[in-house]
Amino acid sequence: MTGAGGFSVSGYGPERGGLWSRLSARDSVARRLDWPLMFSALALSVIGTLLVWSATRGRTELNDGDPYSFLIKHSLNIGIGFALMVATVWLGHRTLRGAVPVLYGLSVVLVLLVLTPLGATINGAHAWLVIGGLSLQPSEFVKITIILGMAMMLAARVDAGDQLHPDHRTVAKSLAFAVLPMAIVMLMPDLGSVMVMVVIVLGVLLASGASNRWILGLIGAGAAGAVLVAALGVLDEYQINRFAAFANPELDPAGVGYNTNQARIAIGSGGLYGAGLFNGHQTTGQFVPEQQTDFIFTVAGEELGFVGAGLILVLLGVVLWRACRIARETTELYGTIVAAGIIAWFAFQAFENIGMAMGIMPVAGLPLPFVSYGGTSMFAVWIAVGLLQSIRVQKPISA
Repeated sequence: MTGAGGFSVSGYGPERGGLWSRLSARDSVARRLDWPLMFSALALSVIGTLLVWSATRGRTELNDGDPYSFLIKHSLNIGIGFALMVATVWLGHRTLRGAVPVLYGLSVVLVLLVLTPLGATINGAHAWLVIGGLSLQPSEFVKITIILGMAMMLAARVDAGDQLHPDHRTVAKSLAFAVLPMAIVMLMPDLGSVMVMVVIVLGVLLASGASNRWILGLIGAGAAGAVLVAALGVLDEYQINRFAAFANPELDPAGVGYNTNQARIAIGSGGLYGAGLFNGHQTTGQFVPEQQTDFIFTVAGEELGFVGAGLILVLLGVVLWRACRIARETTELYGTIVAAGIIAWFAFQAFENIGMAMGIMPVAGLPLPFVSYGGTSMFAVWIAVGLLQSIRVQKPISA
């Protein structure tokens, strides 16, 4: 049914007795949106725009002599991401639940294409599709597909009232659903994305009420898998070197340890208030590689100082807090699982990105949600915000 402004809440069709009509009259979509979540995500994106601009405006090898190039492109990515968020709310998470088979097939095809001549290596990772000058990282969309697909399977019989918790067979099927795209991403190899997906799977299972034996078994299997991957030589040499540099930062300070050492210098030099936007010596001197993407937090640490970097942490905390509240308040297991998967994704990826900039986590090539430059990652996180908002908007109201 259609409400004011053309918004439609799927899942509340004629069989629900016009619930959406009552919702539109008494409580508009705008009033039901989680505005602290929205404002925090927007604030992070705006701060990220300034940091990306600072990190790239002087790098002619990146911007082709146009200091505003990345500012414009990053702003455009945010605009597209915001539009995708609005579209996701309009469609509704329940409509996307029915589209999971199509989304899954598309995701698998896209990650498989990366392994063909259409695939490209960017920043050391062979995880991209480049078609007509447009670059796309399909693994970002796989995260969303895994969340939606596993939530659909684990919640189906529980939401229908047939079970209190997913049974072992359902859990096994949901894991099989997630394993195929994860295995393809591992073959690229894109270790950072696989790490995020593993955390997502664990978060989804915990929220679903699955037996703890599955959680412990997956942790054990993950440890055994890591040993096996190292033994079989699946990882590229640069990835192995990253872990070696993490274990011993002084191993090769001019080589594999260079990024981490320069990142720590940049963050440490910022002090309490920072050197000021566009005034960081490490940033303007271009000492930190990939500063607009993987190491964007170093720009915040150096130019905005402890206060500015702390503000980013607070805003990320607000996003996670509101997501947790949405997960807790929804009355359907499907919505709870979707929100939990997004929480696990955002929390781990933010921790890994900031941690590797500070030298407390290995370099894994993961962007900082809402802040780092990158179209595909920006689109994915805003779609995730749309899913969270949809869960909140479609929360049943009392008669």
